[in-house]
Amino acid sequence: MKSITIKGSQRESVGKVSTKALRNAGQVPCVLYGGDQTVHFSAEEKAFKTLVYTPNVYTATIELEGKTYAAILQDIQFHPVSDAILHVDFYQIFDDKEVTMNIPVQLEGSAPGVLNGGSLRFTNRKLRIKALPANLPDFLTANISELKIGDKLQVAEFVTEGISILHPDTMVVVQVRTSRNTTEDEETEGEEGEAEATEETAAE
Repeated sequence: MKSITIKGSQRESVGKVSTKALRNAGQVPCVLYGGDQTVHFSAEEKAFKTLVYTPNVYTATIELEGKTYAAILQDIQFHPVSDAILHVDFYQIFDDKEVTMNIPVQLEGSAPGVLNGGSLRFTNRKLRIKALPANLPDFLTANISELKIGDKLQVAEFVTEGISILHPDTMVVVQVRTSRNTTEDEETEGEEGEAEATEETAAE
């Protein structure tokens, strides 16, 4: 997974007065948890642009006065009116400890069912996973090139070497459903399939 570098300065004071002064100066107060001790620091608001305002997911490399910390974004608070970033929480990560993150799902291919007039329902665009930092993917791939009308892609069908998906295997990620625009070819195929199933049942 790609990493975004955040350069900041450690905070000597964490009171309301100093926090307000930081924000007035265009700085964002931040906290880094998960290590031997909690680290309070601040960074310029523009430093978070690539990390926050994107559908992609990144780890963060936090540089503070000669020290470097690997981390993930844990929580972020925005101003209710201006949407300015008020506070950011980070969680420190280590090479030998698994970390949990929400990873985006990226579709690959074209679904035959959609080409025949079906409706694609992409119901879960992110999946929660657990993995060592070195194994964290930028995204998970959902291959929809074989999905016909009525087909669905479940969590169990993802290739997940080195990671664990923290959802039930039967959870549907993407599916193709019937719509009014379904073509005659797709409908005929469905009818033929039903007829064959009926014949097999009768034969039994």
